[in-house]
Amino acid sequence: MADIWLGLSQAFWLVITFDAELMEITLRSLMVSLSALVIASAIALPLAALLAVRRFRWRRWVIAILNALMGLPPVVVGLIVYVILSRSGPLGVLGLLFTPTAMVIAQVIIIVPLIASVAHQALRDLWSEYHDLLISMHVTQGQKVATLLWDARRALLTASLAGFGRAIGEVGAIMIVGGNIDNVTRVLTTAIALETGKGEFALALGLGFVLIGLAIAVNLSIHALSRTEVEARW
Repeated sequence: MADIWLGLSQAFWLVITFDAELMEITLRSLMVSLSALVIASAIALPLAALLAVRRFRWRRWVIAILNALMGLPPVVVGLIVYVILSRSGPLGVLGLLFTPTAMVIAQVIIIVPLIASVAHQALRDLWSEYHDLLISMHVTQGQKVATLLWDARRALLTASLAGFGRAIGEVGAIMIVGGNIDNVTRVLTTAIALETGKGEFALALGLGFVLIGLAIAVNLSIHALSRTEVEARW
């Protein structure tokens, strides 16, 4: 029991003193996850809006596949990206394997279906309200999409934050494509796994505190932006 309390106190000290190694890993995690979030949102949000306003033959299948991909195992994504970026893969010449870029690619693939599916639900409801008005105004498809994206920006930001929450906590895929290389691709989740295996519980707990803090911050942001409580109502 004494060892546990000692580890907790050391972990707390690392956090409040902004330990250099802990801060480096945290900043790298934020850089990778935020980069993936920006790219994924740029892909997922217009896709969600297009699925809401446009009718085509395979639309229902596309939506169903998108929803199914929300549960795509991250390790499978990591394996696929690894094969593509490996030396014998089609993009091996780029030398991206075991770099932050490879980690960003894996995270983008993981969170695009999540952001697109959550965003599509909000945009579909909004389109049912705007449909007659926009049709009567004879606006173009691009204007319909732009209108929905702007008026649903609060819900879309919530969808993006949900994607960030999944990205920052991902370990399987980025362990495969990043390699957990010190000072290069080591992020919060992979560092926690490594330090725990080494028995360095102080640093592992410190990193865990930071990760929990980020997760709480994301969830509080989603709660505030989605206005879960409005005029004392849950």
